Amino acid sequence: MTAEPAQPAEPATGQTARARHGRAPWTLQRRLIVTVVSIVSLILVFVAVAMSAILGQVLEGRLDSELKATTQRTASWIQPQILAGQTAEEILATQQAQPGLLLAIATPFGGPSAAFMNDDGEVVALDDDQIDELDQGLQGEGPLVVTIDGADTFRVTGFGVGQSAVVVGLSRADVVTTLSQMFITIGLLTAGGLIVLAVATAWTIRAGLAPLRAVAATAERVAQLPLDQGEVLLADRVPEAEADPRTEVGRVGASLNTLLDHVDDSLTARQRNEERMRRFVADASHELRTPLASIRGYSELSLRALSRKPVADSDPNDPTTQSLERIQAQSLRMTTLVEDLLLLARLDEGQELVYGSVDLTRLALEAVGDARPAGPDHTWTVDVPDEPVMIAADAGRLHQIAANLLANARTHTPAGTEVNVQIERSADDAILRVHDNGPGIDPGVKDELFERFSRADRSRARQTGGTGLGLSIVRAIVEAHQGTITVESEPGDTTFEVRLPLQPEAVDPAEDSEISSR
Repeated sequence: MTAEPAQPAEPATGQTARARHGRAPWTLQRRLIVTVVSIVSLILVFVAVAMSAILGQVLEGRLDSELKATTQRTASWIQPQILAGQTAEEILATQQAQPGLLLAIATPFGGPSAAFMNDDGEVVALDDDQIDELDQGLQGEGPLVVTIDGADTFRVTGFGVGQSAVVVGLSRADVVTTLSQMFITIGLLTAGGLIVLAVATAWTIRAGLAPLRAVAATAERVAQLPLDQGEVLLADRVPEAEADPRTEVGRVGASLNTLLDHVDDSLTARQRNEERMRRFVADASHELRTPLASIRGYSELSLRALSRKPVADSDPNDPTTQSLERIQAQSLRMTTLVEDLLLLARLDEGQELVYGSVDLTRLALEAVGDARPAGPDHTWTVDVPDEPVMIAADAGRLHQIAANLLANARTHTPAGTEVNVQIERSADDAILRVHDNGPGIDPGVKDELFERFSRADRSRARQTGGTGLGLSIVRAIVEAHQGTITVESEPGDTTFEVRLPLQPEAVDPAEDSEISSR
């Protein structure tokens, strides 16, 4: 039975998901923290800029007022010194001016001179280049800001004394220092405030989203449970503290708990129904064995009675003989179906296995020997190791596995197909492979190949016959031995692989003296 299967889907690992959907999305917590901190940062930046602009205007206004007063005082006493021919440096030295005061004089009877009082109370004269910079900066009206290389930045204004021009300025060092200190203070406070805000926001949001994380964790644990078969204990619930219906997120947790309660009830009901169905199938199969045996026995007795008639009276085309033969054949077929159903029911209940020491190499040789007469138009080969492969298993059920797999290959492949049986041994498992070069498994039935009553030929008049229980029995026997069965198929290459543990966990070696050392 063969056909090319669809390739299994690649597991959605983290890297694969990121490659398929781009970079990983931000969590809700991260988005909320970044949004809150960004908005507050913008607000603080706007406040800092506005405060700096206002404070700068205030300081500049104070400096202008001080410059205006200084200019008035200077105009009241500077005329005699100018008429006496004193330079700006000499005037500042005799007057002992305040630190940061700039004085520049241009007279028609002498060259320009300029000097300023530094913070140490020393008069510093400006050279010609610096005087040129001062002259270039005096292009405008009202108080101006002039920067002189090697000196400082000054707020300056001018007035006339006779035919002379006088420029008075005050240093802006205090204004710049105050603004710089304010910027540093605001920056440090803003950074510290943002750190405190980020920590507080993260803690608050994390505490607020704790119920949502509890819901997600519960959903993840439930999603990992095998809910499709068997008895399922669905005990996971969102903690009551995280499922308070008075909050928005708590309502989600409470709703999930309600949903899980309903699912748990449904799973319990499903399990009860499955157990009832298993008991019904087992009881019905057991009860059907007796009437079927009677039907088969009476049909055989009737056929024997007919066969003892004189030759002259016997008619091979007698309808009675043909009917009895059909009754016997169908009773045998129905007996096989009942036995299969009874076996599946017992395996579902964990019964039917009798462990002993089994040589898989011998089992494979015997199975192929039995398959050759049934399929003379197929080519049968065996590939087994020289040493026996011994495992702890139920010998009769392992023979049934091999027989069903070989019958499956014989039935669903054309004449001339080569079927190979291979036995291997790994560190912990024994491996049985049945390979054929037939046409392959139909992809439409591959996923349900091991389900009960699954058939590759879906027509009612199945030329291949069979009940659709062969491979499901194989899987049930393999799983009862704590093993696995897989199939890989493409046109011309189909392989069923059975892996069985050398020593199942349920078997105590001390209780089975027949298990050989391996």
